[in-house]
This record gives sequence, structure tokens and C-alpha cells, in this order.
Amino acid sequence: MVWVLIIVSILMLLFVLLIFSKLTILLNYYHFNDNDDLKVEFRLWFGLIKYKIDVPLIKIDDNSPSIIVKRKKKKGNEKTKKDNVSVNQIDKSDVMTSFNNTKELLEHVFKLHLIVRKFFKKVSIKKLEWHTMVGVGDAAYTGIITGGLWAIKGSIIGLLSHYLAMKQIPELSVTPHFQAAVIQTRFTGIFQFRIGHAILAGLKLIKFWKGGKPHLKSKENYANEKTNSV
Repeated sequence: MVWVLIIVSILMLLFVLLIFSKLTILLNYYHFNDNDDLKVEFRLWFGLIKYKIDVPLIKIDDNSPSIIVKRKKKKGNEKTKKDNVSVNQIDKSDVMTSFNNTKELLEHVFKLHLIVRKFFKKVSIKKLEWHTMVGVGDAAYTGIITGGLWAIKGSIIGLLSHYLAMKQIPELSVTPHFQAAVIQTRFTGIFQFRIGHAILAGLKLIKFWKGGKPHLKSKENYANEKTNSV
């Protein structure tokens, strides 16, 4: 009986510790002409627990209208853990299936926008850098595109600062390249929130759930439905 109480007490202590712990998400994206590299890292308890997703390859398939994504996953210390490599091919059916499933979930949650907005207010942006170099080989058009990119970045940063807690002034730059056609961009962001806030948002989603079980579709089901409709 004593051991049961000790185990229950330890589990409760760990649960309380988890609720007040902060999850840090590090996002790094780099694009240069046809090369893309995306890295996402999740850190908990000051990096004691890590989970990494590396997407070093995003390209268009030469044989079909689809995108090929090569992804690596790492858990813990990268020196002691092996990479889990997977290659996925994303086509029109995958995109439409995800869109339909998202729409189905949105229709089953009442006051979803309020729940999401309240959760986003608890998310802190600890760091945000977005640097871009662009050029089309023509000075006039390059200047127009540069101004357009500044406007787009300003709008995006305005939305982020409105819905999320911006803890640091973002570092932005758009550098025109007048001599050659080039596009290069690097985005770095550090986002942080407490696990308890995410759990609370999940509980609210359950509370305001309406209707029965959503009818989520798979890629095969979506393809069959399109075939039958034709």
C-alpha cells in the first residue's frame, strides 16, 4: 500500500511538473533557388528531451505532378541515436484529403476560433529572423519585387504580433540583387508555450465538440469518391 502511494505521488508530481513545463519549438527554413531545407526541433526541460525533424529535400517529381519530400527524424542526442529516414510523395489527392479532413474537423468544433486565439496568446515568439535576397536580372522589376516583399513581410509580422506574444523585435531584411536572377531566403523562429496551456486548449476542444464522430477520409477513399462521382 505504501509503494502504491509513493508511485501515485511520483506520477502526480511528474504530471504537475509537465503542466508547468515550457515546450520550445525551433524552426529553421532555408531556400536558395531550387534548394530547400527545413529543420524543426522540439525541446523540453532545457533540451533534456529533444525531437528533431529534418526535411532536406523538397522537389517536384519529373514523372508526375507531385512533390517529393525526404524527411529525417531524430530523438534525443543525435550522436547516439540513428536517423529515421522516410521519403513521401505528395500529390493532389493528399492535399485534397487533408483539406477535406480539416474542414470536417472545423465543422465539429463550436467556437474554435476563440479557443485557438486564446491559446495563441499564450505562445511566445522568443526569436524571429527573416532575411531575403531577390533579383530578376532587371533593376526596375527587382525594385518592384523588393517593395512587394517588404509589404508581405510587414503584413505577416503584423498578424503574428496580433495573435501571438512577440517578445523580441523581429529582424527583417530584403536585399535586392540587380545583376542576376536569384531568390534566397532564410527564416529562423523560436516559439515557446507551456504544456498546460496546450492541454487546456485540448480540453476546451473536447468540451465544445458537437455532433458525432467526424468522417475522416483517407487518400484511397477520396480517390474512390472522385471516380464514382465521374
